[in-house]
Amino acid sequence: QVQLVESGGGLVQAGGSLRLSCAASERTFVTMGWFRQAPGKEREFVASIRWSGGRQYYADYVKGRFTISRDYTQNTAFLEMNSLKVEDTAIYYCATKSGIMSAYDSWGMGTQVTVSA
Repeated sequence: QVQLVESGGGLVQAGGSLRLSCAASERTFVTMGWFRQAPGKEREFVASIRWSGGRQYYADYVKGRFTISRDYTQNTAFLEMNSLKVEDTAIYYCATKSGIMSAYDSWGMGTQVTVSA
């Protein structure tokens, strides 16, 4: 399995920005995604990027505010989060897929993002 390490979480005021990073131990995946889980809620999809080609996908509730990108040679993905809202507060996880049609099969430990009013 790919080892994933997230970083960049923290506390920010509503309207502010944060940039998350996810470093992968090896390039044996085809897609990297970001998910989040707020207290008492189920984990939900945030964004993903195809490693070859860089095609991006977003959940409707982050479109226009979050941007996913990657450094292909460094096996690192980024999630730029702007115009943050209190409801964006969650633990953010990155995950990878080993195949286009497979489920996400490697997960990081997560990084906490807290947005204060």
